[in-house]
Amino acid sequence: MPRLLQRRTVVVPTLLGWICLILLVGAPAVGWWFLGEKFLSATQRLPAEVLLVEAWTGPDGARAAGIEFNEAGHKYEHVVVVGGFTGSRWTRRRWSMVEMAEHELSQCNVPSRQVIPVVVDDVESQRTFETAVAAHKALAARGIHPKAVNVFTRGAHARRSRLVFAKVFGSETEVGVVSWHPPGYDQVPWWRSSVRAQDFLTETVGYLFEGLLNSGRSSNASMGQIGGHAAASH
Repeated sequence: MPRLLQRRTVVVPTLLGWICLILLVGAPAVGWWFLGEKFLSATQRLPAEVLLVEAWTGPDGARAAGIEFNEAGHKYEHVVVVGGFTGSRWTRRRWSMVEMAEHELSQCNVPSRQVIPVVVDDVESQRTFETAVAAHKALAARGIHPKAVNVFTRGAHARRSRLVFAKVFGSETEVGVVSWHPPGYDQVPWWRSSVRAQDFLTETVGYLFEGLLNSGRSSNASMGQIGGHAAASH
């Protein structure tokens, strides 16, 4: 009679083995829960000639960027304000985030001659990448080749912004980042704030996606686009 069952040896972890596996998986998760937002939001400021302001941070963010400019003691030679429009593309009434940011910078006594407005076309994805490319192209068109730039952005977006801008600007330009936190932003842990929780979870995935998979961009296509802008700057 043919055999329907057979005996196999199954290897399972010991109690110590289970503890090691739980620690191996759990410890990084717990560490990221408590320290991940701080890592993603870290400011890494450089002595830069150019301040790149992501206009989506809004009027409050632009005012904070103006303070950053003034506190730098005239070390910034240019302020690039880059962004798109409020709302979705099918919204009837929309406003330029760049114009709003320019107005706030003027209220902070940032000289208009040092402000470079850059409007980015509406895109459904890769917004940070397109923002970085637009800023790089605008500087290159004006013959500006900074040795270092600082990206001004909000909260947990800082780490990914710095990574994307560094890829676009290439090895000839160092990229730092200034992470701005709105007033009252850090009063409670991130998991008790719906806005920060959404930002943290989104940026956790986005940073890994950018670092490991280039945010889904084809390496050859994206690097070719970046290389073309870099060549135009010389």
